Amino acid sequence: MREQQIVIVGGGIIGCLTAWSLRKLGAGAVAVIERDPTYRFASTALSAASIRTQFGCPVNVELSLYGARFLKTVAAEFGDDVDIGFNEGGYLILGDERTAALRREALAMQRGMGAEIEELDPAALAGAFPWLSADGLAMATLGKRDEGWFDAWSLLQAARRAAIRAGASFVTGTATGFSATGSRVTAVEVNGASLPCDWCVNAAGPSSGAVAALLGIDLPVRPRKRTVFQFKAPLPGAGMPMLFDISGAWMRPEGDGFIGGIQPDETNDPDADGDFEPDHALFEERFWPLIAARVPALEQLRVGRAWAGHYEMCLFDHNGVVGPHPELANLIFATGFSGHGVMHAPGVARGVAERIAFGEYRSIDLSPLAFDRVAANAPMPESAIY
Repeated sequence: MREQQIVIVGGGIIGCLTAWSLRKLGAGAVAVIERDPTYRFASTALSAASIRTQFGCPVNVELSLYGARFLKTVAAEFGDDVDIGFNEGGYLILGDERTAALRREALAMQRGMGAEIEELDPAALAGAFPWLSADGLAMATLGKRDEGWFDAWSLLQAARRAAIRAGASFVTGTATGFSATGSRVTAVEVNGASLPCDWCVNAAGPSSGAVAALLGIDLPVRPRKRTVFQFKAPLPGAGMPMLFDISGAWMRPEGDGFIGGIQPDETNDPDADGDFEPDHALFEERFWPLIAARVPALEQLRVGRAWAGHYEMCLFDHNGVVGPHPELANLIFATGFSGHGVMHAPGVARGVAERIAFGEYRSIDLSPLAFDRVAANAPMPESAIY
């Protein structure tokens, strides 16, 4: 019996973990197409590399809990020499009166699913974090476990090596087209050649919308630039959680200093094809004034370097798109995570592999993230996007 051929477009963390998961389940021969094996501009490598259980959609909480378990046992999966430096420092997400009711509703859901999250009132917040201004706050939530940050570059390299050891092959190139017959994709065009496939996985991250367009599919995922700033300040970082302010500004400890950022205004957030230039004006005009108002010690910060990476932004509802296309049944999506792709990669990869190997999800039901909601114009908005 012929071994089925699986082609994955995109060799970032989701593509690598999917390849590894497929081989682990014995699903078939796997080829991963990656245009830049140095990963210089890969979203995985340029991300802030964090994980949280505080989401508005239950499927995202479940994916985070699965991801946290994976990160804690990654050495057992990939080898004792793998160290991703997982710091379980937690997320401290601030809230005001306008959002408090919805935040508490989400908190009840998160706790019901097994997330360990503490609610703090302004007095408790000021007592626990004296470096923080509680002005304008009504409450805050703090993840006590399964939240923190890690080394995404080390995780990506470990996943790629593990996939190769398991028998996956990596092809350097760009997918330039597809062949399709009836309701199936039959081949992927790359480097002037045709790779036959029984299954095709679109895990192309910020480029996944453009990849889908080669098949005439309108996948509402676009590359959006996000800048990360590195800085130092007269403030001890030891024991500090990842902080998300009501303004949208965020920061966390990194080395002997901090990193942080903020989304640009919606009116100044175009598609970012090829643009990796850090937005330094964003630091002066938005990030610094807002974060210094919340953390007064940052009025004396010294800014260091900055870098920019691309989010695979799902413009439809800020949620991932996972699973088969309703008309091309062997085309599987694994993209659109709008900034939470690295943390959800382990669970998504496992789910995609199960869908191909068994015809169903077994570890996590990822059907809420199906493309069907896009086709039906039925968004499932994720409220906790930073």
